Amino acid sequence: MADSELAGKLARREALNEGEEVEVNKRTLVFNPYTEFKEFSRKEIKQYEKMFKKYDTDNNHYIELMELKLMMEALGAPQTHRALKDMIKEVDEDLDNRISYREFLLIFRKAAAGELDTDSGLSALARLTEIDVDKEGVGGAKDFFEAKINEQTKVKKFENEIRQEQEEKKQEEEEKKKRRAEFKAKQAAFKV
Repeated sequence: MADSELAGKLARREALNEGEEVEVNKRTLVFNPYTEFKEFSRKEIKQYEKMFKKYDTDNNHYIELMELKLMMEALGAPQTHRALKDMIKEVDEDLDNRISYREFLLIFRKAAAGELDTDSGLSALARLTEIDVDKEGVGGAKDFFEAKINEQTKVKKFENEIRQEQEEKKQEEEEKKKRRAEFKAKQAAFKV
C-alpha cells in the first residue's frame, strides 16, 4: 500500500513538473475533525484544537520541530532532537516533517487505541494533556489544572526575574556611559 501511495505521489509530482493538469483529490483539501474523529466528543476536539493553536506559535497551521520542542518542555517532558523527529515521523502521514491539526488528532486516536509505544514522546504527550474527569473526578481535574497553573506561574516568575536582571544591567550601562560623558566634558575643560 505504501509503495502504491508513493508511486502515486511521484507520478503526480512528475505531471506537475511537466506542466500537465493534475486532478486534485478533494478529500485532502477538506478536513472535518467532527466527522473523521467520531470517537472524540465535540468538547474534546475543541480542547485539542485550542492546545494545537496555543503551540502553533507562527500560526501556519502546523506544529514544527521547534514548536513541538517548546510544547514538550512546557508540558514538563523535554525530548532530545532525535526523539522529537521520531515523534513527528510517527504521525506524519503527508511526509512534510511537521504535524498538521489532523495529524495532531491522530496522536490522541493512537493513544486511545494503545498504538503508541509507552516510551515514545507521543505517549508522554497524550498522557500529559489528557485528564479523564470520569476517572479522576472533579477534584482530580481541579488538582491537575491547579498544578499546571502553578507550574506556569513558576515559569512566568523566572522569566520576569530574567527580564528584571536584564533591565538592571541596561540601566547600569546607561549610567556608566553618562558618567564617562560627564568625565570627558570635565576633562576637556582642563585641556585648554
